[in-house]
Amino acid sequence: MTTVQALATALADAFLAGEGWRRADLVGQGGLVLGVRRRWLRPVADAVLAAYPHPPTDRPRELATFLSTLDPLRAAVAAARQHQRPIVIRARPVTPTRTVRRPWHTPVIDDVSDLAAMLDLSIEHLDWYADRRAMNRRATAHRLHHYHYRWTDHGRLIEAPKSRLRALQRRLLTEVLGPMPVHLAAHGFVPGRSAHTFAAAHTAQPVVVRIDLLAFFTHIPATRVYGLFRTAGYPEPVAHTLTGLCTTRTPHPVLRRAPAHLPHRATRLATLRTSHLPQGAPTSPALANLCAYRLDRRLTGLADAYEITYTRYADDLAFSGNLTTRRIHDLITAVTDIARDKGFQAHPGKTRIRGRADRQLLAGLVVNQHPATQRDEYDRLRAILHNAARTGLAIQNRTGHPDFAQYLIGRVLWVGHHHPARAAKLAALLAQALAAP
Repeated sequence: MTTVQALATALADAFLAGEGWRRADLVGQGGLVLGVRRRWLRPVADAVLAAYPHPPTDRPRELATFLSTLDPLRAAVAAARQHQRPIVIRARPVTPTRTVRRPWHTPVIDDVSDLAAMLDLSIEHLDWYADRRAMNRRATAHRLHHYHYRWTDHGRLIEAPKSRLRALQRRLLTEVLGPMPVHLAAHGFVPGRSAHTFAAAHTAQPVVVRIDLLAFFTHIPATRVYGLFRTAGYPEPVAHTLTGLCTTRTPHPVLRRAPAHLPHRATRLATLRTSHLPQGAPTSPALANLCAYRLDRRLTGLADAYEITYTRYADDLAFSGNLTTRRIHDLITAVTDIARDKGFQAHPGKTRIRGRADRQLLAGLVVNQHPATQRDEYDRLRAILHNAARTGLAIQNRTGHPDFAQYLIGRVLWVGHHHPARAAKLAALLAQALAAP
């Protein structure tokens, strides 16, 4: 027996597949799907035209949901059941969706076939990687999963996509997510911004407050990612598929391996059971920044009200300025409430309040005078370079970096950033280390 939802979905597809958007057009399209023009199709068509003066070509699911609420359609299904005369869906037209708006310079992707063509995939392979039929979620064998899973010593779950999906996500990062703007307060994983720009805004301030968000990526559900793609103008089927390519639901065997001492264990496992941004996917940092836009906007407004400064680096929220003890308490309470309202959770055990007499640390940088790495980090790097110049790079590579020379170059650039004296000393030692036999 045809259900209300099945009938509504078939009629929504039929209405949108037609060439016209008048009462006669909708009734005719409905008749083609059902094999006969039922009398109740007329009031259904009238209701659709009243609610949608123009065809919602990017919202077939929304139209189907609307149809499922209409009394004439529901009464027809109820009568068919009562009299044992089933309503038969005789044809299922393909709904041609369309991008109706583009607030940003993102590529036009009118339907799922366009997305498959853009990614050089067949529709079947696109369905597999996006897991639109939830086959991957139910698979028990690891070889059928799209991700590698690893619990770190700090209790974080790394969900790293396998090579093919990772390549697809990198294309989406460049072509689809790249043109979307992030809030000015966001500094992590944003071109032209960095940990140094994040910390520099809080240099030489009387008080610095750092608040950490718990399980930042996994607190962003697939529904919010879907909403972002819809905001970008993509039709429902395209937004749904893009969401599937960028989110995952952690398999139960992986959840069972979670450390017993995992902080906030119940909350974190609950978010992992639902579709979320995986920590380890190339698209997750950009999507997290985009989905946190309203959070950044609210917190920027809060900082303006307090006449202080706010920036964010991934899950680190930083505030600085003239703050009394009472205002600090009120600020932390307000930030916690705003974060909760936007779907995030502040980590109470990682809130730090530092005055001028304390070491004010943000993203590994001390900001009391100007953003700089900690002295002990500089000393450790200088010792490694000094020893490498005498014994060679291989002996000093105690952590097994695959390209130790490039690692050292990166560390020298990081520690010496905006610190000419340190940079000069480290560069001289690095040159000696690289020249050592």
